[in-house]
Amino acid sequence: MSYQPGVRVQADLLTVYIEGDGLPWSSRSRPSADPTPLQPMGLQLAVRDPGAAAYLARPCQYLVQTDPACEARLWTGARFSDAVIASTSAAVDQLKARSSAHRIRLVGYSGGGAVAVLVAARREDVVSLITVAGNLDHTAWTQLHRVSPLSDSLNAANQWQAVADIPQRHFVGGKDRIVPPIIADSYVSRFPADKRPEIVRVDAFSHGCCWKDAWPDLIEDTDMPGGR
Repeated sequence: MSYQPGVRVQADLLTVYIEGDGLPWSSRSRPSADPTPLQPMGLQLAVRDPGAAAYLARPCQYLVQTDPACEARLWTGARFSDAVIASTSAAVDQLKARSSAHRIRLVGYSGGGAVAVLVAARREDVVSLITVAGNLDHTAWTQLHRVSPLSDSLNAANQWQAVADIPQRHFVGGKDRIVPPIIADSYVSRFPADKRPEIVRVDAFSHGCCWKDAWPDLIEDTDMPGGR
């Protein structure tokens, strides 16, 4: 599921926001019947972007009741699988064509941060990459929380070489207990010293608070390609 303003936006640069994981599990051992997020942070950030922006939900979010292809693996162990990344990149193509854009900036929230990195790794038109509370190394993340590995998923941290030349900024919350700052640190540590992406730590913020209220100022201060 995607969203763009009702009026067709013509822009050289399109910022595409990728939603977080939503509700992948109903308990520690039982997959959720519907991964649609209760508070869609990616959407809340997208509508606060002052430029040309579009929003992408993750597979089966908002569609699980109507899409026969939806199966729990797509929002659990295979949430970052090759098939998921390929379909997301195809959706970016459609949004790009609809906007007549030439350049793409990707913004991913939580697990959407991993998707953003993995999509950027296989495209030539991504001029900058931003994540918010991003799960950028799911191997480190599952080990930290002592949960089952995402064995059917690609790991964004392993794709560092493919995105090393893309300007990046990764926002992390000092009070985030779901995806704590050490996950971004693990991702950044893969890069050579002269290519390490920027981490912006906001000590007062957690995983869900208070990104949406601060977002217009945070995105306005982005001095990367595609920034304002």
